[in-house]
Amino acid sequence: MIDPITEHPLRIGETVPLFAARSTQGPIDLSTYRGKWVILFSHPADFTPVCTSEFIAIARASAQFRERDCALIGLSIDSLYSHLAWVRMIRDMTGLEVDFPIIEDPTMEIAGAYGMISADALDAGTVRSTFFIDPKGVLRATTCYPPTVGRSVPEMLRLLIALQRVDGGDVLAPADWQPGDELLVTPRETVSDVLKPKDASGWFFNKTQDRE
Repeated sequence: MIDPITEHPLRIGETVPLFAARSTQGPIDLSTYRGKWVILFSHPADFTPVCTSEFIAIARASAQFRERDCALIGLSIDSLYSHLAWVRMIRDMTGLEVDFPIIEDPTMEIAGAYGMISADALDAGTVRSTFFIDPKGVLRATTCYPPTVGRSVPEMLRLLIALQRVDGGDVLAPADWQPGDELLVTPRETVSDVLKPKDASGWFFNKTQDRE
């Protein structure tokens, strides 16, 4: 079950489609995740080298996402039983338990609704997308990688923390920002604020300490 597919790919600032699906942790209903951050990330197929490396890396970092009150949800078009076998193999290979749900999307409905694939796609070979969803169910950021290159888990965590830091609208995260680095103050937008500073850049490029 999923919300009707929109006529265009999902864009930042839009409310994400809700869905209900089977997962390795039991039935998943995305509506029950409102009130917390969610990272929905997809992979082309189970039992593939790059995807396996990603899930090992994400499983190792899962506690860091939980500490940020963020739920991880994996997705691929493979069946639930394939997911279960893959999770077992990862545990046997590494000793790591994949403690977040992986949902099945055999009809590619969810992948289509989220714009991971085109409406006429015959397979999900290009699906390696990540969606950062805020507590109100709004898409705040997205990334997409090719099948041949794995995503960066440290960047996933950095982007999540940055989104949470700027959520109040009073600060901005500059290029290459890392937790603890200085943030930028959101500039005011009046003539008096522009003319007030002696330095011409003072009204739009002010730094402030990261308070968290």
